[in-house]
Amino acid sequence: MSNPNTPNAAQRYLSIAAEIVQQVSATQLDAIERAAQICAGTIINDGLVFLWGGGHSRMSVEEMFPRIGSFPGFFPMVELALTFYTNVTGSDGLEQSFFIERAEGYADAILANYEFAPHDALICFSSTGINGVVIDMALRAKAAGLPVIAVTSVQHANATPTRHSSGKKLKEIADVVIDNCTPPGDAVIDIPGLKYKVSPTSTIGATAVVNALKARTAEIMVERGAEPIVLTSPHFVDRQEEATAQLQRVYREHNRRKHILLGRKVANDEG
Repeated sequence: MSNPNTPNAAQRYLSIAAEIVQQVSATQLDAIERAAQICAGTIINDGLVFLWGGGHSRMSVEEMFPRIGSFPGFFPMVELALTFYTNVTGSDGLEQSFFIERAEGYADAILANYEFAPHDALICFSSTGINGVVIDMALRAKAAGLPVIAVTSVQHANATPTRHSSGKKLKEIADVVIDNCTPPGDAVIDIPGLKYKVSPTSTIGATAVVNALKARTAEIMVERGAEPIVLTSPHFVDRQEEATAQLQRVYREHNRRKHILLGRKVANDEG
């Protein structure tokens, strides 16, 4: 029988989650500022801030854009083969996904659909930062002259060897490293009688970083006279017509930037 004076597992998890957000606030603001300056400059200059995340890191990509309170200029890249986790077994199961995310060269097949330009940037989300696809993504972006921002767990990366033939980890490639402040292994709750820990924290840390970075990027853009076109909740806009019009503005702006990307790709293929 549990002691009523001892925090239960739910209480302990929420306490640890709050501590992680506090650690991000206490230690990562300088890195977030450097990343926000890159993102704001990229978006203002009609570049694209590409977003890459495999596995559960896909959630960080979606939290950056297209999420309520986000704006075009951030450009998500996700692959179903690496993010379709709910099947678990069978077609598109976890075993295949875990295999693919470690495979060097797969990023090249993904990037064949895109075209980097010198005024773009890349944010890579990976709590481990040791697998083939994310490291290839970062290396290809660096080779193209893009600044690379990593949102990762520094503790986890330090505790595990890279799986990439370069011998590098994501945090060693990136120009800016933002630590999500989560521990090695991700899960944090020990339960008596249970061999393995439960309840991961990397999503808490990474999404705190995402929204802090998004907020500071928007602030810098406004300071520079370039107001971002914000995807806002239609439920809290005074008039339904204005809510619809704002949604259409977001669509048009994303499409405009997407056509810039497509134009680059066509020009490169024809050249």
